[in-house]
Amino acid sequence: MSTSAIIMMLLVQGTVTAITGYLFYKVLTTKPNPEPDSYIENDSDPR
Repeated sequence: MSTSAIIMMLLVQGTVTAITGYLFYKVLTTKPNPEPDSYIENDSDPR
């Protein structure tokens, strides 16, 4: 394998790893969106 191929492979793998790590960090640290309780509207309905 030539030197340029090794450099290209390392750059691509590093880029993919960095993007994956960033997205994992973003998903794990983002606060959940507060959603209204859908059952609160049905509290007065008989069962």
